[in-house]
Amino acid sequence: MLILAGDVGGTSTRLAYFEADAAGLTVLAQAQYKSSAHGSLTDILRHFALQHGLVAERACLGIAGPIIEGRVRTPNLPWTIESTDLAQTLGLSHVRLINDLEANTYGIAALKQEDLFTLNPGTPHPQGTIAVVSAGTGLGESLAYWDGDTHRPLPSEAGHADFAARNDLETELLLYLQAKHGRVSYERVLSGPGLHDIYRFLRDRRHFSEQPGVVQAMGSEDPPAVITKAALKGSCPMCVKAVELFIGVYGAEAGNAALRFLATGGVYLGGGIAPKILDLLKGATFMVAFTAKGRLSPLVQSIPVHVILNEDTALLGAGRAAYYGHDLF
Repeated sequence: MLILAGDVGGTSTRLAYFEADAAGLTVLAQAQYKSSAHGSLTDILRHFALQHGLVAERACLGIAGPIIEGRVRTPNLPWTIESTDLAQTLGLSHVRLINDLEANTYGIAALKQEDLFTLNPGTPHPQGTIAVVSAGTGLGESLAYWDGDTHRPLPSEAGHADFAARNDLETELLLYLQAKHGRVSYERVLSGPGLHDIYRFLRDRRHFSEQPGVVQAMGSEDPPAVITKAALKGSCPMCVKAVELFIGVYGAEAGNAALRFLATGGVYLGGGIAPKILDLLKGATFMVAFTAKGRLSPLVQSIPVHVILNEDTALLGAGRAAYYGHDLF
């Protein structure tokens, strides 16, 4: 069966044609597009289809945003996406739209051991609920519950829940972000733009000195990427502190997801940021914040935590969702 799958994010849109059968997915063609460079998802799909001349039998797209009755207004792009419009473009009777984190969760079953880095082995329960927390252009969260036969993913918009400060520094950050944004969600902190705001907060309120090289690099490169690179090198104390603060909040919210969903099957860190800061995630900051849950700390300490290294996980998940429909795994 020929399947078109997509992973549509605020930064990039990944598309692939898969040949699918019970044994898995085989890539026939794949491409990545800069989302903001296109006026609509339909434009990207037309370009991809014309380029490869393939006609899919089924299609599923994972999209960053809440899918309501086959329609989504993307929070990080000026797009309104309708499944009926996409179906007409592709010549299909139906195109399935799912949340990007739902797609990420579907894709976990297709991953190999080398696609994961384990931060905490814990004591996994194979039939326990799985949680996925993905920081990138935005923050996405989802879960998969065991229905007696298989794990079934459920989407959420938990990344837009209210940010909760844990200490004086995070309280200062919250007040700083409130002055800028009004309401502050976890996504305002745990995202690429959030990391840039943490950097600005440290500059404006904690009076760190900016390094000329970092400022110059931000003029031509993506600021969160510049901050991350400088932090990994240890060449900019403010960047090091910004990423450290980011990782602490990331660990705390991942631990919150572990509690909310009772994720005894494991917590998976997806998105584009975690693999890039893996060397820093290996330090104590993340897991200390993850497990600092008072009376329930022993429970959270037993939950496995993995970083997803395969950037095509959501694409694989969308492909699996298209092939299996609602009868997954």
